[in-house]
Amino acid sequence: MSGFVKVAKVEELPPGQGKCLTAGAAQIALFNAGGSFYAVDNTCTHAGGPLGEGMLEGDQVECPWHGARFSVKTGEALTPPAFEKVASYKVRVNGSDIEVEL
Repeated sequence: MSGFVKVAKVEELPPGQGKCLTAGAAQIALFNAGGSFYAVDNTCTHAGGPLGEGMLEGDQVECPWHGARFSVKTGEALTPPAFEKVASYKVRVNGSDIEVEL
């Protein structure tokens, strides 16, 4: 599957929140950072923690397992114990639908 796929509604994800979801074969963490939506792989590159369950501060998410921080905009690993980035996905809002490009 490729192209944009609907994954949520805007009203389902308030600012400052994240959500774990499945889109096609991908496990994705979707975030609302100050009204802008971002999506990255849901699996922390350090030990596999669920990033969508992590604490979002600004445009950074902290893995709930060991505290590694990632940019939700780019997927870059920002702090140890993670050193490898997670994949990031293009996100668009189409009416009230949030769509992710796979």
